[in-house]
Amino acid sequence: MPSPKSLESLEQQRADIAKQIAALGDLRGGSITSTTGRCGKPNCHCHQPKDPRHGPNLRLTYKVDEFRRLQSLHKEFVEVNAQVCQLRPPEPDAMAPEEKKRPKPSKRRSPAK
Repeated sequence: MPSPKSLESLEQQRADIAKQIAALGDLRGGSITSTTGRCGKPNCHCHQPKDPRHGPNLRLTYKVDEFRRLQSLHKEFVEVNAQVCQLRPPEPDAMAPEEKKRPKPSKRRSPAK
């Protein structure tokens, strides 16, 4: 089992990941798909039974490596941040309990008897 990391080292790791995210280039999500289909001409071969349709036609949307790197860095950032939150002591309340406001009583009157 790996040794636990200090709060300072985790915060530094988180800052390093944030710098790597900021240094990423252009981001584009996407994929390549193959499509086949029939055209709008009723006399075309694609409308005949057992005849192949038009295609395959490739459709391309961009998914550059930078996008995948962002996904990986984001996952790592969230994991490190969760560890930071576990190690960081909770912040004390700004006001003491006796200074906190109590809810105001209702201004509604009870119905007359």
